[in-house]
Amino acid sequence: MNLYLLRHGAAVQRGAPGYLNDADRPLTDEGREKLRAVARAMKAMKLNFDRILSSPCQRARQTAEIIADRLDLASRVEFSDHLAPDGRIDALIQQMQGLRPKPENVLLVGHEPYLSELASMLITGKTGLPLKLRKGGLVRLSANRLRVGACAELDWLLTPGLMKLMR
Repeated sequence: MNLYLLRHGAAVQRGAPGYLNDADRPLTDEGREKLRAVARAMKAMKLNFDRILSSPCQRARQTAEIIADRLDLASRVEFSDHLAPDGRIDALIQQMQGLRPKPENVLLVGHEPYLSELASMLITGKTGLPLKLRKGGLVRLSANRLRVGACAELDWLLTPGLMKLMR
């Protein structure tokens, strides 16, 4: 299985008027524009996903929808509370193990530090790997058998700036 971890784009600041609930914060116009460049790079790389799982928070939801729209994969988007900022890695892994048919390529859209902790857990078996995804950053991990613990290899990590150059 190939796991792609994508951090949501730039969002309205915490505590901004009208957005007292963190989960309701939307992407900014700049965040949406940068994600369109990320989507163009993903399309140029010929990435395709069997499933797109996203945090239900507004900024992640919008990120997943922009990517799915640009890649013509809107019907493959699902939302998982296990990808929310307070989600549990073990519950996410269990959910993914239950996906049928078993997907080969899955895009996970979420937040920091959750996504880097997930990558760390899957690569080393514990959290704490000094890895930080920038907003719109994309990581690819590959795993023969997905489980909680060291089961994956880091294939690559792309910053939004690098993806902007890939059009």
